[in-house]
Amino acid sequence: MAATRTTRHRYYVCINNEGYTVSLELRKIYEALPDPVAERHEQLRIIDESGEDYLYPAECFVVISLSQAVRQALKLAA
Repeated sequence: MAATRTTRHRYYVCINNEGYTVSLELRKIYEALPDPVAERHEQLRIIDESGEDYLYPAECFVVISLSQAVRQALKLAA
């Protein structure tokens, strides 16, 4: 379930944090950075609870669509 390769950041909901309970919260929205190499290996580059980006298995997330207003609100809240 790799993200579409674009220059825009995508948003995902965490559906499985087994093995990553310190870094990921279930049902939380996360921003992912584009990383075509990681995507080929079924990984996503997620900005996690530390505020840094790390690779996580794509199977831990489901991509979601957000309106422009919600995207803007998330950026302001960061």
